[in-house]
Amino acid sequence: MLYELRVYTVVPGRMPALLARFKDHTTSIWKKHGIVQVGFWTTLIGNSNAELTYILSWTSLADREAKWTAFQSDPEWLRVREESEKDGPIVASIANQLLTPTSFSALA
Repeated sequence: MLYELRVYTVVPGRMPALLARFKDHTTSIWKKHGIVQVGFWTTLIGNSNAELTYILSWTSLADREAKWTAFQSDPEWLRVREESEKDGPIVASIANQLLTPTSFSALA
């Protein structure tokens, strides 16, 4: 298994719009494509409370490539993204890392 850690830095004042997009649309589109989320978090205490962090799980790099490419080109996703950004951008930046668990990880 591989895990993808993604951290979105949100445009000031736009966190509600980003959370709504994930809750109401993105996660169901992911299900259609077989994308599995481990969890979502907002920052309670830390460097910035304007961050949304989430983790996705993949069986391999090829699995990630195929499913993420299909999601990114899905007409429903393209429509939802465009509609959610009609009042301006939601995300200022995205950082992501692909992680492999250690042999002693609870997720191994």
